[in-house]
Amino acid sequence: MENLLSENWNFESKHATAEALQRWRDRCSVVKNPKRRFRFTANIPKRNEASEMRKTNKEKLRIAVLVSKAAMHFVKGVHLTDYSVPKEVEAAGFQICADELASIAEGHDVKKLKTHGGAHGIAAKLATNPSTGLPTGADALNRRQQIYGINKFEEVQSRSFWLFVYEALHDMTLMILAVCAFFSLIVGIATEGWPGGAHDGLGIVASILLVVFVTATSDYRQSLQFKDLDKEKKKISIQVTRNGYRQKLSIYELLPGDIVHLAIGDQVPADGLFLEGFSVLIDESSLTGESEPVIISDENPFLLSGTKVQDGSCKMLVTNVGMRTQWGKLMATLTEGGDDETPLQVKLNGVATVIGKIGLFFAIVTFAVLVQKIFVRKLQDGTTLIWSGDDALELLEYFAVAVTIVVVAVPEGLPLAVTLSLAFAMKKMMNDKALVRHLAACETMGSATSICSDKTGTLTTNHMTVVKSCIGMTVSDVVPGKQQQLPGPAVEVLLQSIFNNTAGEVVVNEEGKREILGTPTETAILEFGLSLGGDFHMERNTCKLVKIEPFNSTKKRMGVVLELPDQGGLRAHTKGASEIVLAACDKAIDSNGEVVPLDDASRDYLTETIDQFANEALRTLCLAYTDLENGVSADEAIPSSGFTCIGIVGIKDPVRPGVRESVALCRSAGVTVRMVTGDNINTAKAIARECGILTDDGIAIEGPVFREMSLEQLQEVIPKIQVMARSSPLDKHTLVKHLRTTFNEVVAVTGDGTNDAPALHEADIGLAMGIAGTEVAKESADVIILDDNFSTIVTVAKWGRSVYVNIQKFVQFQLTVNIVALVVNFSSACLTGSAPLTAVQLLWVNMIMDTLGALALATEPPNEALMTKTPVGRKGNFISAVMWRNILGQSLYQFFVIWFLQAYGESVFKLDGCSNSCLILNTIIFNTFVFCQLFNEVNSRDMEKINVLEGILGNNVFVMVLGSTVVFQIVIIEYLGTFANTIPLTLVQWFVCVFIGFLSMPIAAGVKKYIPMDS
Repeated sequence: MENLLSENWNFESKHATAEALQRWRDRCSVVKNPKRRFRFTANIPKRNEASEMRKTNKEKLRIAVLVSKAAMHFVKGVHLTDYSVPKEVEAAGFQICADELASIAEGHDVKKLKTHGGAHGIAAKLATNPSTGLPTGADALNRRQQIYGINKFEEVQSRSFWLFVYEALHDMTLMILAVCAFFSLIVGIATEGWPGGAHDGLGIVASILLVVFVTATSDYRQSLQFKDLDKEKKKISIQVTRNGYRQKLSIYELLPGDIVHLAIGDQVPADGLFLEGFSVLIDESSLTGESEPVIISDENPFLLSGTKVQDGSCKMLVTNVGMRTQWGKLMATLTEGGDDETPLQVKLNGVATVIGKIGLFFAIVTFAVLVQKIFVRKLQDGTTLIWSGDDALELLEYFAVAVTIVVVAVPEGLPLAVTLSLAFAMKKMMNDKALVRHLAACETMGSATSICSDKTGTLTTNHMTVVKSCIGMTVSDVVPGKQQQLPGPAVEVLLQSIFNNTAGEVVVNEEGKREILGTPTETAILEFGLSLGGDFHMERNTCKLVKIEPFNSTKKRMGVVLELPDQGGLRAHTKGASEIVLAACDKAIDSNGEVVPLDDASRDYLTETIDQFANEALRTLCLAYTDLENGVSADEAIPSSGFTCIGIVGIKDPVRPGVRESVALCRSAGVTVRMVTGDNINTAKAIARECGILTDDGIAIEGPVFREMSLEQLQEVIPKIQVMARSSPLDKHTLVKHLRTTFNEVVAVTGDGTNDAPALHEADIGLAMGIAGTEVAKESADVIILDDNFSTIVTVAKWGRSVYVNIQKFVQFQLTVNIVALVVNFSSACLTGSAPLTAVQLLWVNMIMDTLGALALATEPPNEALMTKTPVGRKGNFISAVMWRNILGQSLYQFFVIWFLQAYGESVFKLDGCSNSCLILNTIIFNTFVFCQLFNEVNSRDMEKINVLEGILGNNVFVMVLGSTVVFQIVIIEYLGTFANTIPLTLVQWFVCVFIGFLSMPIAAGVKKYIPMDS
């Protein structure tokens, strides 16, 4: 079975091609209900439609750019002549309508934009201020919303419960049974009258309706869970200025006229116009499929919703929102494209197909044997050509039994059990601060053998403070509230560097309190500057910002160029990785505040200071400046040498509580944890030892050394790497790629920056940080860690293992029922000429093993024992030897029991001479069979442990399913005999049935103990 599945039903968990998605669908045969089987899979036609839309957008934008370039020659002197403001727009206080704004953005219409006065002219017509943003009065915002719409996309309406009922009725076998029931009613009433002749037909109808409503209820609840998770996925916040205050807003609250602040890694939340900014590069591939980034400037100010900021930062004026944007129209189609199916879904579709074919063969043979019995009897009676109503009813009953064998044999619930388990796990993981974006990640995480984790914010708290500094060649501790004694000239240039060379900002919030915005590193340095008595706004207003080079993970530094006051010339400031910035310096500020040459002794002193800070697990940054005598052009990079070292700061970022325990748990679970960071190697090693990542037999390596290694060296070194410091995004990508391909590991990778996207994309499971992560990183990730905590990653791994094991339990349980039901009905038909289980009874058994079994077993919560086993890895067998042992052990026991009851049941229960002995015996067989399945369901809670009752009361769903099944079984036997072909049993008979079922538990324990298997 495993070889067959590996050969034909293997499927990549990420980046599956359209051909691969279609291939396994084509292999699926014996599908009872395509609408249900393929519900939680990718909608290939809708995806093709979205792809065509991207091509159209690309062509539209290409033409728009060409037209706008041509229009630039004729723009001068153009006046607004043919545009008139609609009355309702003017009455609301605006001077431009939504359609006009949409035509400017969609057509990149520079000519039209100029006639409206450019971006600032549009801002005036939208009644907004580029500096203070929109006023926040509720009436004004509502009025704006009525004119321009809201920033939401049209979504597919959620399905009602009755639609799920309708889809459940599309089951081919249930439709055939319904036809059988119809004919059974007609023939039964014609021959036996009402109501006696209607019992068989009505019994089948009632069973069909029960199956349909239970199935629909389960599917409906599942869809609601996915809907809740989809809402969480779409929660994106953005920095906006409103009423003069900078604040975070949900993208769904944006309106035309809003002033949005964009930085590297942000997703553009609506169509808009560039107001001001530096070095802005936009990735439009999500909208157009074009990978070449677009430069945004005053000449090309059009920013499109759904695109990503690849570099730089800027202020944007929102012009179009929601369905008036190209992204809105594309999203409406993309949301219908669905998620890719998971490898387990595909594999279980394979299992369902293989078993379905076997079941179909057995059903046909069973029907043939039973029909042959009628013909032989009629041949002996000489009534071959004479057919009575009773004969027709018998033939219908046999046909219904054959169809029901197919119902039981085709495990349609297997692929759906995966989505049920995933939906349950995803909802629980959401409570544990992990948002799963792609279904496959949930199950793949359970197979992970390696985790490559960031340091900052994941292993550490990301609450940073400057605790040490070396300014003017003097090392001192930074104590809150205590003024540092520093030379005046050094403080002056230090504050100029801190407050100008930053991506952060110091603002006053609505409560009138000072607030620092920016990354934790920026916040720590700005806090340090304020503690020295600096004034952020005074420093920013003193100098004019000429050029910005945002932090780059390749260069490991950021820089600005300032125009100094009073014709003081241009000055470049840089800040970044200490050893890299220090290497670019040839001068330094000494203890007197004077600039002196950086001789070898001074350089060695500063290098030792960096190492000393790093060995104390401090993150170090060096600040430097240089005066530019020859100026700098917009296209020219900030110099990479000739700097004067201002000083070095040591930033404390404590290790998160519980990280050391989580790393130890991973190690016991056979998962290797590696730290990949851009920090200094000594800082990285100190933190790694504190976390328990770096051990005596592991190695720490620097990115530049790693990338110079040959393939042979990499193969030798990679298994031992536990820490990689000063790594670039390319180093991380290379490490992940080698672990996956060369060493066949299942790799999970964490990332928060835009440049982490390639590694997140390459990894089997990409884990983005929810707090520190950029939108680009989150888009590339499979799971978002909402609290940025490493311990949450371990929780995700635990849930992943739980999903995998739960599905294995359910498959073990369902295959046992499949095998027993098939062989019992087939062998009985061949040997006795009748089937012991009727159509109604088989439908009930099918519901126990399918919908109810999935509910009970696929929703088991994880336990600590899961993290004591080695991971399955990439090549693990899904249907393991342990499972086959349990399946065969239970199947053989159940065969023996039913054979024994059929052969000796009448004498054991002293039924000889009873008028309805056959009906009583068949009821006992049916009752015993059901209780065997119920106790086997309990056995399936753990495939290896003997004590399967441990923690059973902690799973309310399992107890509820088991209890309701028992109650309903009693009702069927005692009160629904006329419909279910059963008869009330005595207390002794009930006791024997339950006892025989219970015996399957000690037998399962014996099989586990005396037939050990390597798991």
